[in-house]
Amino acid sequence: MGAPGSIALRSERRYKGRVIEPFRIDVPQATLDDLRERLARTRFPNEIEGVQWEQGTPLAYLTELVDYWRDSYDWRAHEARLNSYEQFLAEVDGQRIHFLHVRSPHEGATPLLLAHGWPGSVVEFLDTIAPFTDPPDPADAFSLVIPSLPGYAFSAPTTALGWGPRHIAQAFGVLMAELGYERYGVQGGDWGSMIVCNMADLFPEQVTGLHVNFLTVPPPKGEAPAEQSDVRRRFDVTGSGYQQIQGTKPQTIGYLLEDSPAGLAGWIVEKFREWSDCDGNPENVFTKDQMLTNIMLYWVNAAATSSARLYWEMRQAGAQAVPRNKVEVPTGVANFPGEMGRSERVHAERRYNIVHWTEHARGGHFAAMEQPEAFVDDVRAFFRTVGG
Repeated sequence: MGAPGSIALRSERRYKGRVIEPFRIDVPQATLDDLRERLARTRFPNEIEGVQWEQGTPLAYLTELVDYWRDSYDWRAHEARLNSYEQFLAEVDGQRIHFLHVRSPHEGATPLLLAHGWPGSVVEFLDTIAPFTDPPDPADAFSLVIPSLPGYAFSAPTTALGWGPRHIAQAFGVLMAELGYERYGVQGGDWGSMIVCNMADLFPEQVTGLHVNFLTVPPPKGEAPAEQSDVRRRFDVTGSGYQQIQGTKPQTIGYLLEDSPAGLAGWIVEKFREWSDCDGNPENVFTKDQMLTNIMLYWVNAAATSSARLYWEMRQAGAQAVPRNKVEVPTGVANFPGEMGRSERVHAERRYNIVHWTEHARGGHFAAMEQPEAFVDDVRAFFRTVGG
């Protein structure tokens, strides 16, 4: 992997003088017809009566969701919403990267890159775009770059090894430079958090502020960890099996997830329920359409396998996937109570220049999607302290 800035960015044609190509989503009707036929032919397994979510996504819930997906869900409406924002494709180091580029109407808006994780997508940020780009106070305005991670959604598939968090961070830094942004902020959760932390490490002169809603910094060796939250304890005991599977055999799980839309939905919806602050029902915080639109970005792009590979890449990279030194870029942390990955501030300050730390009353792993207003307010408050 080369030094920052050494990654080549190229495309088939230039757009406004830059090697970036405009993109519009237009899923072939044949793909949608095939999806509907597969949903109609779903072979559901049996279920032990009364287990509910204890063994995974319940049969009754998934059956209802599949019926809705097949008969009522309108992909074209959500495709149109995504297409209401400018989208582009770039080729960075041989890998396609899809991104939304939503410019604020306000002069002097802060450029901000928003990075998602698994099993998320750019869909997580849709309800934050208008508040970010056109706020009541123009001083709070952001111009947004929202990329799909390599191997995810319209950035899929990956076709080479090495696309771990630090490589993605390098690529996103090059992309921001090609867009003409010399100084910009970054924000991320899940894998996006690790990626933007690496961006702050790799590009400290360009990144003005680092904001995350997922940060795990363990205590020093020999120091006992703090008592785990119920959310984290449950995750460690019953919720982390997917990491072992995707981190060791992403190709094998890919055959299942890319052949069965019901299987893909069951795999992802379980995470929406387990990782959100939803009181046991994912539809307390997400609509069916939100979850299915996110799942569609995996299905129509056959991205289940290549997205799972990021876990395998992380295992191969180990300590090489995280920032090398203490990150001196001003850092803000938004802690949401339903999040399984949390740090104590005293430990986070050993690795990051923490200038903003918020404990929120509600929200979980998918903060921008669960609590968009609180999420936007936290990001605004942080960047008011660090400037542009």
